[in-house]
Amino acid sequence: MNLNESDTEINEVIKAYPPERQNSLPIMQDLQKKFGYIPRNAFKKIGLYLSCSEAHLYSMATFYKALSLVPQGKHVIRLCDGTTCHIKGSVQLRDEITRLLGIRDGETTSDRLFSLQLVNCIGTCAIAPAILIDETYYGKLTPADLPAILNRYRKLEEEREREHEEENGEKNETEEKS
Repeated sequence: MNLNESDTEINEVIKAYPPERQNSLPIMQDLQKKFGYIPRNAFKKIGLYLSCSEAHLYSMATFYKALSLVPQGKHVIRLCDGTTCHIKGSVQLRDEITRLLGIRDGETTSDRLFSLQLVNCIGTCAIAPAILIDETYYGKLTPADLPAILNRYRKLEEEREREHEEENGEKNETEEKS
């Protein structure tokens, strides 16, 4: 993505909201969703639009664990390390994720498929230990459950890539015939 496209896309996200300070968090959440992180140049644009300081926006972005200033993987694994999950084995889950993916808390795999975030609580104590991948909860986990879960996401991405390649192949054939 070149800089102009990203500036245009950032502006589209920002302008989807009225210019009120209370919209700073929803704007940053939408940028996070669109880009997988909040681009640095977005803070100035948001600040100008909402009449608030870049420092205020930056402090908000660094306060909330769900927001990131660096690119995240396509799939963010939020590993609960709250009291109940910790007691029931979240440390073993963390160690297995690190072994399987080669990443620690706050890191992203080199293929940008997965990011790992240790979080204080995901509100699923009844099914501890638990993880949240994107918007899907997995509970009562053991380290042995993790390879199958992660492989589902890998296969999903492989299918998406195949579909994308097939679509592009069809488009190229149509363009060549024109």
